Amino acid sequence: MFQKSALILKKIGIAILTSVLFFYVMVFIHQGTIWYFQTSFLTELSLLIIFLLALFWTHNYISKFYSKGYGASINSWFKPFVEGATVILVTIVLTFILMLLPYLTFVKGFRLQAERVRLGFVIGTIVSLFFYYFVERQRSNKQLQEQFLRAEQLQKENFRAQLEALKAQVNPHFLFNSLNVLSSLVYKDPNIAAQFIGQLSEVYRAILDSSSHQLVPLREELKLIEAYIYLLKTRFGDNVRFEINVAPDKEHLELPPTSLQMLIENAVKHNGHTAQKPLFISIVSDGDALIVRNNLQPRLDEVNSTKVGLQNIINRYKYLSDKQVQVEQTAEEFIVKLPLLQVDAV
Repeated sequence: MFQKSALILKKIGIAILTSVLFFYVMVFIHQGTIWYFQTSFLTELSLLIIFLLALFWTHNYISKFYSKGYGASINSWFKPFVEGATVILVTIVLTFILMLLPYLTFVKGFRLQAERVRLGFVIGTIVSLFFYYFVERQRSNKQLQEQFLRAEQLQKENFRAQLEALKAQVNPHFLFNSLNVLSSLVYKDPNIAAQFIGQLSEVYRAILDSSSHQLVPLREELKLIEAYIYLLKTRFGDNVRFEINVAPDKEHLELPPTSLQMLIENAVKHNGHTAQKPLFISIVSDGDALIVRNNLQPRLDEVNSTKVGLQNIINRYKYLSDKQVQVEQTAEEFIVKLPLLQVDAV
């Protein structure tokens, strides 16, 4: 409300200053001096101020009409000519209604001269076009840019909120499954369970450290994976085997935190693994991507899943990059290709 009032006052001020300046330019042209005043000038000045205010008001509506809706759909090459013609037509109508008719009605002794009428139309049109294109359109374009920026910012905030909601799913998901592992170890070997707890604390500390980031360097994710693999080896021994072959020059690239850990966790959860049929999981860099694959040997028993894992990773990539996670399943393998992102790609 305050901004709207300030804009109205600004337009009134511009109308008054422009009217006085224009009026005395005309006085100088006709009289050869600006030190000239008659009481009838107040009527002429008032009419001129009203005329300019009416122009500003109509300019606002013309600008809005050609900025959105039907007016915005006009061909971009043809549009400036139609817009300019509209301004000229409206100016001529306002000049006749707010200048000529009042002069004929209220100013005694006023004689309608063709030359003066033409001059009034020409000058009024020039002034109108100037204020429209250099004031109103500039202001309208600025408002549109601000609206686009606000919409973009709101979209980013919305994405950020959804991303945080997705990230919040990760920690409970990991903790739930880790506690299941720990509960089985407690009964098998308390000493191994104690070592598992120590390594689990290291893994969970790494997860908490990365949870405040949308992306983490691959080198940091690999450190987490090394600790996590230790936990899996503690429980399954050689029943689950790993191959990690990542080019050192790719370790600075980034990916959503805990992505690798969740893929490994899903592979172990959904596939059988015995000494006779071990589960093989490989993590290999391929250009600016990381390929995680495992051999398929589905478990016969029903798996209790929280349905988070892979879909969580896919959704996070959607908010962070145009690059997509690629998932492929063959008769022998399950393959996930994670894009590795540059820091400035987010």
